[in-house]
Amino acid sequence: MKKEVPIWEKYTITIEEASAYFEIGQKKLREIIANHTDSGLTVMNGSKVLIKRKAFENFLTTIDVI
Repeated sequence: MKKEVPIWEKYTITIEEASAYFEIGQKKLREIIANHTDSGLTVMNGSKVLIKRKAFENFLTTIDVI
């Protein structure tokens, strides 16, 4: 039986999960990631992009406009 981990406890989250959690559209999230490739906000799992939840939270606290 697979245990479901709440989003707020996960280290990495998918674009879809991040969109729901941060209330930011998936297209905008992909744009932010593309514009900040060297910022350490993401990790790749094969071809799948995973967002480092805490790093992205910290990033959002430093900006005023998305």
